[in-house]
Amino acid sequence: MEALFLPLAIGPWQIVLIVVVVLLLFGGKKIPELMRGLGSGIKEFKDASKDDGKNNPDKLEDKK
Repeated sequence: MEALFLPLAIGPWQIVLIVVVVLLLFGGKKIPELMRGLGSGIKEFKDASKDDGKNNPDKLEDKK
């Protein structure tokens, strides 16, 4: 079973390579804007998923 996840393992050199490629593609000034947008998107998604459970408790009970 471990052999299935081995190709998906990311080592330190792969992380360095990904960071270098991202820096080359977007530049140093654009990355904070991208991360800010990503963070706000994740926050909105979490808030929406919490609100959905509070507003529609019937849907949660039907899934059980």
